[in-house]
Amino acid sequence: MSRIKEFRLPDLGEGLTEGEILSWLVKVGDTIELNQPIVEVETAKAAVEIPAKWAGVVAKIHVEAGATVEVGSPIVAIDTEPGDGPLPADGDAQPAPSTGSLEAVDVAPAQGAVEPGLIGGPAPGGRTAVLVGYGPKSTTAKRRPRIGPSADLGLVVGDKTDEDGSGPAPQVQDRGEQRAAVLAKPPVRKLARDMGVDLGVVIGSGPLGSVTRDDVQKAALDLQTRAEQPAALDAAREQRIPIKGVRKLTADNMVASAFTAPHVTEFLTVDVTRTMRSLRRLESRPEFRDVRISPLLMVAKAVLLAIKRHPMVNSTWSGETGEIVIKEYVNLGIAAATERGLIVPNVKDAGRLTLRELADALNTLVQIAKSGKTPPSDMAGGTFSITNVGVFGVDTGTPILPPGESAILAFGAIRSAPWVHKGKIKIRQVTTLGLSFDHRIIDGELGSTFLRDVGRFLTDPGEALLSWT
Repeated sequence: MSRIKEFRLPDLGEGLTEGEILSWLVKVGDTIELNQPIVEVETAKAAVEIPAKWAGVVAKIHVEAGATVEVGSPIVAIDTEPGDGPLPADGDAQPAPSTGSLEAVDVAPAQGAVEPGLIGGPAPGGRTAVLVGYGPKSTTAKRRPRIGPSADLGLVVGDKTDEDGSGPAPQVQDRGEQRAAVLAKPPVRKLARDMGVDLGVVIGSGPLGSVTRDDVQKAALDLQTRAEQPAALDAAREQRIPIKGVRKLTADNMVASAFTAPHVTEFLTVDVTRTMRSLRRLESRPEFRDVRISPLLMVAKAVLLAIKRHPMVNSTWSGETGEIVIKEYVNLGIAAATERGLIVPNVKDAGRLTLRELADALNTLVQIAKSGKTPPSDMAGGTFSITNVGVFGVDTGTPILPPGESAILAFGAIRSAPWVHKGKIKIRQVTTLGLSFDHRIIDGELGSTFLRDVGRFLTDPGEALLSWT
């Protein structure tokens, strides 16, 4: 059995067929252990570190960082028995050629030589490389005489005079490696001179490709248009980003969702002053002193309680089976902006968690997402999502549904604003919620009552917890 094992890009699940090598965590010559992370790969789902299948020494890295490879392709070779001695430098078992065999090789002369292997160039043994089935070229190619312009068209070739003064000298047009005469009547040539048009770059539309007045006028207009184009169209000042990985998958999913599920979005502005006070009280409690809590925790709790009251919101439209599938569990997705694009990992079975457990799960989810290490399993199976656009100072938005989900809530920025409270205008903490939902499943009444209940919780979380649980 060979001591060299070819490590192939494994199937990372979720139907993925390829991945991009982000970085190698080892180099050639490194000693590695079983299950040691050796390479970081980005798939359409996330960036993951892949462990080694064997212990040994890295013999060769087949794929450089930045390359995209298909699942099953070899990416690195591992010497699993490095104690058995060094490998050949090229990894092959073939012996090096002897001195005698090298002396028997005929070397083509250097003078006048072209690159070996090119047609007409020297091949090994001093021969001439030729196409299969053809011998070496022994004659010189002759060009067929060019047929000149017809005399009865009244065309003039060029507008200069021969050196002996006997007639007009041809004006030629450079077209790659060949040069062709420009055909034009004297009035057309005068028009071109007056308008500053080089006939050598004008493509004629007249007989035999001759240049007409219209051709000259069009060329002059093109010159003027190009001169007036703004510098902003300079391609040298443009940046091109390949569409791949997480960004490509997100784009494909959003397009599919936007043109499959009929979206409706409703908005609700809420006084969250009491929610903010509740957060401050939570921070002072012993069980929350070592955990970061934010308004997102209260919004997540409001959503989970409202889903209990309106289970149809937590469902999926199944066109294949002709059913609406209501989920009795909530895998709560939280949209996260990362360097590789937008991802929506979810907290599994979030409805069963205590408030402290929910806070821990949200913090862990966000930290892993920011590090770019979210595994594909954390992004699969979401049933309802929240996008916190408020962290960017945005009031709200009209979010697009993640595929397979029937609703998503946008949570906007919390701002101090004048608000009518108990019959008087006071400065209160206010935010705006935006709920997008699939109108095939959720009608206007259900969407409105769900959003209203989320707003009621955030208006007075203490009252809602007492009356809803």
